[in-house]
Amino acid sequence: MKIWVDGDACPAVIKEIIFKAAERTQVEVTLVANRPVRIPPSPWISFIRVASGPDVADNEIVRRLVTGDLVITADIPLAAQVIEKGGAALNPRGELYSADSIRSRLSVRDFMDTLRASGIETGGPPVLNKGDRQNFANQLDRYLTRNAGKIPGKTG
Repeated sequence: MKIWVDGDACPAVIKEIIFKAAERTQVEVTLVANRPVRIPPSPWISFIRVASGPDVADNEIVRRLVTGDLVITADIPLAAQVIEKGGAALNPRGELYSADSIRSRLSVRDFMDTLRASGIETGGPPVLNKGDRQNFANQLDRYLTRNAGKIPGKTG
């Protein structure tokens, strides 16, 4: 198991949680983005820079991920592709998507896109708060604990 991070939009505080988890569990983490992303020196953390353009980072993540990998993203279409390919997707607020929940989220996303296209102001997501950060850290820890046997060199 490897963790892939949609690095272009991942909040810095969430990246820090991921970096600490990588060091603690010795799981490989790769951030993928179309602009430089600062990462700490670590044998467990790497970065792939992709060309600019819509969905280039998303496509690279999907291309490289294998069944059982975890992707950290708030991008609903990316999460749907990850689940379809046999991976798991966790958003920065701590929601671990399932096949059922991602279908529902895609429907809501499409509905909101329709509203915005018709000129209705829908606003953005609320600011990431301390509870969201804690929920993410807890969910990531549970996921890593549950899947420790799938991390090379780990037993669990």
